[in-house]
Amino acid sequence: MLDIQYIKDNTQKVKDAAKNKNREVDIDKILDLDEKRRSFIQKIQTLREERNEISKKHPPSSDDIERGKSIKNELKKIENNLNIVEEEYNNLMFYVPNVPFDEVPVGKDESANVEIKKWGEPTKFDFEPKDHITLGKELDIFDLDRGSKISGFRGYFLKNQGAILHMALMMYTLRRLTEKGFTPFVAPTVVKTFTLFGSGHFPWGSEQDVYGLNDEGTHLAGTAEIPITAYHSGETLNEADLPKKYVGFSPCYRREAGAYGKDTKGLYRVHEFWKIEQVIIGKNDFDEARSVHEELQKNAEEILQELNLPYRQLLMCTGDMGEPQHKKYDIETWMPSRNAYGETHSNSIMGEFQARRLNMKYKTKEGKIKYCFTYNNTAIASPRILIALIENYQQKDGSIKIPEVLVPFTGFDVIKK
Repeated sequence: MLDIQYIKDNTQKVKDAAKNKNREVDIDKILDLDEKRRSFIQKIQTLREERNEISKKHPPSSDDIERGKSIKNELKKIENNLNIVEEEYNNLMFYVPNVPFDEVPVGKDESANVEIKKWGEPTKFDFEPKDHITLGKELDIFDLDRGSKISGFRGYFLKNQGAILHMALMMYTLRRLTEKGFTPFVAPTVVKTFTLFGSGHFPWGSEQDVYGLNDEGTHLAGTAEIPITAYHSGETLNEADLPKKYVGFSPCYRREAGAYGKDTKGLYRVHEFWKIEQVIIGKNDFDEARSVHEELQKNAEEILQELNLPYRQLLMCTGDMGEPQHKKYDIETWMPSRNAYGETHSNSIMGEFQARRLNMKYKTKEGKIKYCFTYNNTAIASPRILIALIENYQQKDGSIKIPEVLVPFTGFDVIKK
């Protein structure tokens, strides 16, 4: 959520941000409602002050008593009007997206994303390579047919060495980040509605992406970012304790309703998966924000480099980034069966956007109270990353070699028939 004073001071910039992020929101209406809101608040304050003065009179005159009754009725009417205006105002404010940094390219969709760099060369084979679906069936490491039978569309089973490889990736990544000073979390998946508003997933993605539960006001989280970012909601931290660096391990659930017809085969786009997510809560400082963003990026890239998986880094354009983000990088990892890079990581600066929604602040050394900055980045997400790993590490005899860094976690160095 943006500060209303920021919107007043940067009205055209905020309007441009909404337009460039392909979001419709009536900024002029918000400003008009804010004026009405402030006017009502001022009237209420004036009437209450008058009422307090009357209450000091002993005994009150008949005129004072009549005026007191009149003030009570006026207050009731104005407070009712204020509640109506504030409800509309708050609802509209929830729909105002964050303002991208100046270096973010303006564009309607992914075609305007900018490639920053590549690491590694796309894998070359001296044999006809297979896709991950064929390899999975032949090696009996996952089962899509029975997954769909049991779970429905996009369902799957990981099994045998495929299940072990999946967990090895999770444990390897979790250890790498805890060694870097991140506090490990196993995060809850069932979350309250306020956490999704806080993260900025609601109100935009409420119907399309998020599973609701029968218990009112509860949902399944699509990423550990949601519960971990809300971990300090309603709290005021100390500047000396920042940044807070957390790494969350959790299952993730996404309806993918907006992806109908996309990537319908295999493990690329599924309803449930596992992820290690980096979350940082830091100071309200834009210079530090850029540094933290690059730190998160470096962590993710180091993991891919240690797995020796070719990838590229993208700077996302305005139309292909989320509503809460100032700036976003994606990493796409090379997937031979697609003959292309596929998205595997997402790294975002949120600024104080989420912290305002979650009322998450900190006290500076000087005693000032400021909103925190928040950040998040994928460390690893499986089974999607298994596509890249299985396909890039396939051998001529149909086996799959295991990256050296994972062998201590798998207990084997090759998957054979």
